[in-house]
Amino acid sequence: MGDLYALDFDGVLCDSCGESSLSAVKAAKVRWPTLFDGVDSAMEDWIVDQMHMVRPVVETGYENLLLVRLLLEARVPSIRKSSAAEGLMVEGILENWSTIKPVIMEEWDENRDALIDLFGKVRDEWMDNDLATWIGANRCS
Repeated sequence: MGDLYALDFDGVLCDSCGESSLSAVKAAKVRWPTLFDGVDSAMEDWIVDQMHMVRPVVETGYENLLLVRLLLEARVPSIRKSSAAEGLMVEGILENWSTIKPVIMEEWDENRDALIDLFGKVRDEWMDNDLATWIGANRCS
């Protein structure tokens, strides 16, 4: 009998952090258009950079969407809707995500299933409409 090797695709063969972060920014613009109206490409780049640092807390893809908004609220106090965002830094997210997530879900009046659906839909539309750019957003070994 031969050996069996099992590899986790994401993080072993491919790093999807860039793609999932960009998908989350696209989905955030759909979900919260007024909050993201003034977000320019420099701010988007900053959010994606920060997402690389907070990525370890993500268990399910839709959480990327929450993190994108949380980072924006932490950076731009004038749009802040969550008490959790005040004074929040990357370290705070890494250390306290399990307590922050339910707070922001409640304060933003969000539904987990709706966010999962939106994140998946935006990601699928990106793949369907521009597969080359979507693939390019993933770093593969």
